[in-house]
Amino acid sequence: MEINLNDYLSNLDIKLTNEKLKQFETYYQWLSEWNEKINLTAITEIKGVYTKHFYDSLTVSKIVELKDKTLIDIGSGAGFPGLVLKIFEPSLKLTIIDGNAKRLKFLQALIDHLKLNNVILIHGRAEVEIKNYRENFDIVTARAVSKLNILTEYCLPYAKVNGLFVAMKGSNYQAELDAAQRAITLIGGKVKDITKFEIPYNNEEHYLISISKIKKTELAYPRSFAQIDKRPL
Repeated sequence: MEINLNDYLSNLDIKLTNEKLKQFETYYQWLSEWNEKINLTAITEIKGVYTKHFYDSLTVSKIVELKDKTLIDIGSGAGFPGLVLKIFEPSLKLTIIDGNAKRLKFLQALIDHLKLNNVILIHGRAEVEIKNYRENFDIVTARAVSKLNILTEYCLPYAKVNGLFVAMKGSNYQAELDAAQRAITLIGGKVKDITKFEIPYNNEEHYLISISKIKKTELAYPRSFAQIDKRPL
């Protein structure tokens, strides 16, 4: 089945060049092939990948300027949203942290094949790697399954003051946001916007929670994994 990603992206007023369309076609093909060997995604059907992964990731480009920015994607998995955003905006300087070495091997192979530059892949944990990258990035993204109070402690310390943390959430975001207010304040953030998007094909509602970094994060954060897991903020 052939699908033109632009047919979906017209909802976002985005039109990709033929070169970028081909890059996303390659991304899908490689994702499908590698997924037979290692666990990259539970979503393998082409419409699902194009909407739940590619389209969903590209919604970030509608709420934040990416050109010439630095972005770190925490727990990127198979590259969502970080690598998708890099293909969309080649000037983006991308760093990805993920704890799964096999997924990073897939990403490195794909990055090399697509000849993308200014991409750094780090095999590690966010609370450990922060020592090298504290408050280094304009934008921090996470599409991880952790609750927002936990994600905030892991992710917001990476953002520069006046930078932005974008958490990608489903329709049950409000309860998580309510529970995360203390963490957001302690880590130096303030909720800027909540933006709703509808994913085509299945009409799921997704939300981007934008958290501005308004002051420096105390060096005590993020805490160790054991502390975060035992006593979330």
